[in-house]
Amino acid sequence: MNTAETIAFRIRQLCKQRGITPNGLSTLSAVPQSTIKSILNGESQNPGSVTIKKLCDAFEITLGEFYSTPEFDALEQEIK
Repeated sequence: MNTAETIAFRIRQLCKQRGITPNGLSTLSAVPQSTIKSILNGESQNPGSVTIKKLCDAFEITLGEFYSTPEFDALEQEIK
């Protein structure tokens, strides 16, 4: 997985754990549905930190908690 895929995976994981739909997440986070959809569909290769922070606030977790997973730990440095 690359970073964008890992972010999408983590958002899906948190939605499932909390019983929140992507549309519900949009409402809770004030992040547009289209933005969440593009992240989850892999169209957004680099979601901004402000967007991720808003999602974390909606999930009631810190940025550290969002990124503190085996999936993020396993990412290789992406060189483009």
